[in-house]
Amino acid sequence: MLVTEFDYNLPSELIARYPPSDRTSSRMLVVNQHRQSYEEKRFISFPDYLNPGDCLVINNTRVIKARLLGLKETGGRIEALLIEKLPDGSWNSYLKPGNRVKEGMQIEVCESEFSYQIIKENGDGTFQIQFQTENVIELINNHGHVPLPPYIRRNDDEMDEIRYQSVYASVPGAVAAPTAGLHFDRDILETLKKKNVEIVPLTLHVGPGTFKPVSVDKVTDHIMHDEYYSLSDESAKIINDTKRSGGKVVAVGTTTVRVIETCADENGYVKSASGKTGIFLYPPYRPKTVDVLLTNFHLPKSTLIMLVCTFAAKDFIMGAYNYAVQNRFRFYSYGDCMLIM
Repeated sequence: MLVTEFDYNLPSELIARYPPSDRTSSRMLVVNQHRQSYEEKRFISFPDYLNPGDCLVINNTRVIKARLLGLKETGGRIEALLIEKLPDGSWNSYLKPGNRVKEGMQIEVCESEFSYQIIKENGDGTFQIQFQTENVIELINNHGHVPLPPYIRRNDDEMDEIRYQSVYASVPGAVAAPTAGLHFDRDILETLKKKNVEIVPLTLHVGPGTFKPVSVDKVTDHIMHDEYYSLSDESAKIINDTKRSGGKVVAVGTTTVRVIETCADENGYVKSASGKTGIFLYPPYRPKTVDVLLTNFHLPKSTLIMLVCTFAAKDFIMGAYNYAVQNRFRFYSYGDCMLIM
């Protein structure tokens, strides 16, 4: 299977650069593979598609303000994107421009009295850096920036601190939002609970690899990035009980699917686990546990659109993308969503 099979043409004006006025006002394209139909709705109607006894699985990761602006001793500007904290307290990070830094260099974080030292280049485009403070989270909370995806093409502002975060985000660690969750507000979650739909949390810390272009021709030649995940005993039990009772397992976003399918056995039952997953899902794979997917519209030729195409025939899903383009849906992180049933 070729990567070009997951391509589509997207006019740049359809890329959402700002969130909608309120979370639940987004458009939702309901993709029904059994009826072979596409139906336009608003996200506010999402609870209508779930029944008592279903479970809604959400990713409770919280985006950290991982983008830090800094200055070299000579005055040159350096931008860091923190990726992950290492056991020794240092961090792996992208540095831009990476060709203007070297090992041992001190970078002062702008408008703060803190700095970090470049320990080494890792050989994969990232750098290991060491902060001159133990409380790095406080530093980035006070001086960091929301790491908006590059296609948004603007600087972050105070609005993004709220809107580029789900209302149920609680476990800090992501450098990109699991965007399907951005459509929920607390009222719609309460509506689902009153309908006896179980809300089931898990964690996957979305890393910058989610935006990494697929640079090979054949899908099978792509090497997937790793991301930290955790599925608790309680959440695993609810998912398994839902399956046994005949309810639907509804995943909010591709990150949620990655965790569930990482933890699933051949019969679709899951076991609690934590660690790093590099699972790469693409056709003809079919999810063993997840029945329904709520997802945003993803970049052409990305691993995310490949995952989405495991939920129905590839041509049918790509047809939904073309339908969304023709009908002027809003795309990507702050855009509209698709419900695949």
